[in-house]
This record gives sequence, C-alpha cells and structure tokens, in this order.
Amino acid sequence: MQNRPKHALRAAKLLLDQHDKNISFSSLPSHLAPTTESGAYAVQSELFELRKPRLGSIAGYKVALTSEVMQKLLRFPSPFSGPLHNKLIYTDGASLAPDDYGRVCIECEIAAVLKTDLLPRELPYNATDIAKAIDTIAPALEIVDDRNANYDRISDEVLTLIADNAWNAGLVYGQMIKDWRELDLAELQGTVYINDKLVGTGYGRDVLGHPFNALSWLANKILEQKQVIEAGMIVMTGTMITTQFVKSGDHLTFSIPELGSVSIEIS
Repeated sequence: MQNRPKHALRAAKLLLDQHDKNISFSSLPSHLAPTTESGAYAVQSELFELRKPRLGSIAGYKVALTSEVMQKLLRFPSPFSGPLHNKLIYTDGASLAPDDYGRVCIECEIAAVLKTDLLPRELPYNATDIAKAIDTIAPALEIVDDRNANYDRISDEVLTLIADNAWNAGLVYGQMIKDWRELDLAELQGTVYINDKLVGTGYGRDVLGHPFNALSWLANKILEQKQVIEAGMIVMTGTMITTQFVKSGDHLTFSIPELGSVSIEIS
C-alpha cells in the first residue's frame, strides 16, 4: 500500500474506532470525509493497513455495485472495489456470530483464483484476458457489514462506504473447480435459500453482463491505484442476487448447479 495524506489516516482511524465500538454507519465528519473517489480509496488503503495486524494481509479483492439498478439507487456511475484480508477468508459451512458485526448481510457471487499475475500494461484488461488468467472458480458468499446503515441516505454516503472498505467483512467459498471453461458463465443461474426457503435467484449476466466483465473492471481499477494483483489471489465478481439480510439461527445456501453450493450458518 502507498503512503497516504495525513487526513486519510485520521479518517481511517475514526472508521476503525467506529467498528470497534459498533457505531452505526454514517458519513465521516466534513473535515475528514472524502470528497473524491480517489480520496475515498486513500482512506480505504489506510484502514486496511490499520486492520492488517488483526485481520491479516491482502488475499485478493472484491467488486461492488456491479448492477445498473444499484448504481442508480446509490447515484454512483460505476462499480467500486475493496481489498480482502486473509484472516477473513472462510470455507464452506462457516459459522458467523451476528454480535461480531453491526449488521451482517450476505451477497451471492462467484469467486475466482488467479493462476498468473495481472501486470500493469498500456491496454486495459478485458474479459478474455481475465479468463486466461483464472485457474479455478467457485460459488461464494461475501460477508457484508453495513453497520445498520440508513439506506434512505446511502446515496449521499457512497464515498464513505468506499472508504469503509466497501463494507467487506470476509468471504466464504465453496469447492474450487478447474473444469469451468466450457461453461457459459453469463447463463449460469444461482439460487439462494434461507432455512430451506427460496429467497432469490439470479444469473451470471446480472453482473455487468458477465462475471469476467466485472473482474476486468476490477483488475483495471486496482492497477490504476498502483496496487498488485498476484497469482493465488481471490477475486470476487459481485453479487448475482439481491443482498440478503440474515439473523441469528439462519442457515443460508447459495447454489449454482454447474459449480456446486456454499453455505453459511448464523449462530
């Protein structure tokens, strides 16, 4: 991570304090709130560094706001990204304690593991480039902590949301598979059940038209920020299905027949 302006560090320390005290999400104070997207990512970078001793080093990246509907809702014209801590990466069947979060939400995605580095270059990466760089994929669940955000005003707080590591609180992934290249990922249908009740469906095409479109956007964004994307990292494609709000006692399962399933318990 690069050195950042002092005000970004102060903002990140305030966000960390809010997390530690389980304070509800809201915009940062005006003297610390980022006013540009680049400023928001500067705070995000500092927050990641502050949390690294506790949550671990970088394991990969997430992408958010990959649907036109959500971009219109938040009045933000593009996706945004966030890094993943390696101690917040869990395998299928993980159990979460809701008291560890302000408010835990689950997003249903595809996770991919890279087999090669994505290096800086003149031409931007496209979906075909991304496909060549990927080793394995799996159904996955992003753990999101919105800290009881007020969605009536969230469109005014997007830059703070980005600064707050895009609300990422971890991910759970299913069995990684290598034999995926003959699949049409855009046409894959996913379903999510909570306590054996169907609560949502979606398709790979619901993520910027194709999951690898989302990952090409992510790769170009990360490299624009002068960060690295290395072989072995996990990258998330964005949610195929509406965010699910879960509570204590819930069991959630996300399935894509061609890829398998992944589950999580809310204890």
